[in-house]
Amino acid sequence: MALFKRRTVGKPGEWYYCLKHGRVEEGPECRAADRFGPYTTREEASHAMETARERNLQWETDPKWHDAPKDDTP
Repeated sequence: MALFKRRTVGKPGEWYYCLKHGRVEEGPECRAADRFGPYTTREEASHAMETARERNLQWETDPKWHDAPKDDTP
């Protein structure tokens, strides 16, 4: 058992979406690896998964990221 528990870093008024618990948190409450954020409003944090899906779709369909493989044969 650790003598000192590490506290998560955050400020009141910052909102996060906890991936582990599937809920919006102010603060944050959970560790950084388990959350998205910070967001400026609770509403924005509540749509974190939708925002992530939209950004993933944009990235997957971005032609700059799907260049044709280079032919290294002489």
